[in-house]
Amino acid sequence: MISIRKVMATTAIGAMTLVPLAACSSDDSSSSSSSDTTSAAATSAEATPEPVAEVDDLSNGVSTAVALDPGFTGALTTLGLTPGTIGTATLADGSISFPITGGEVKYWEPGTVDPYVQGEIMHDGSGLSLTAGDTVVELTDFDIDPGTSLLTGTVTVNGDVAAEDAVIFDLDGRTLNPLATGPDNTAILQGTQVKISETAAGLLNDTFKTDAVTPGLLVGVATITIATA
Repeated sequence: MISIRKVMATTAIGAMTLVPLAACSSDDSSSSSSSDTTSAAATSAEATPEPVAEVDDLSNGVSTAVALDPGFTGALTTLGLTPGTIGTATLADGSISFPITGGEVKYWEPGTVDPYVQGEIMHDGSGLSLTAGDTVVELTDFDIDPGTSLLTGTVTVNGDVAAEDAVIFDLDGRTLNPLATGPDNTAILQGTQVKISETAAGLLNDTFKTDAVTPGLLVGVATITIATA
């Protein structure tokens, strides 16, 4: 279910740690203390405005697509790695797409709440494979946490789980474009850079016996399309 209260002029995926309201405690022995606490809680509540928009259930999709950077595809070629798709992911015209399967998103007008975006975007049942000879690394079940600017998932090597909830990609939202309205009741956030994390670089280097995979390598630019109805 989505609630859009007004049109945002601009937005960006930034830090998304939930901003807690002030804890409300009481002291039966002091009416002054109780009054002060109540006042502080009310002030905190007033300082947190209603979100501009929120999608409570992202199970209606649509997808996170990453336009692969030539530097990344070139590095794969140099290393002798062949990219592929897993499950419901698709790869076409230099872009790999992962269907959104769940989660929720809530955001405020930038500058009114810090952080002004909260949520989780899940992509169960899909992923990216990297193959070299008889060795196949699968990166699956991506979970985007814009609050920490991290994308986690499961890493398997030749069918054996090497890591779960591993930080696979770092996300850089400083290049994000303003929120756009797409066709068929969708909202689009385009421009976040996706980069190889330190954890993923280490796993790939160990698996493929190389030191050529560097943390921060630009994988591509993401376009997140969310169904709003």
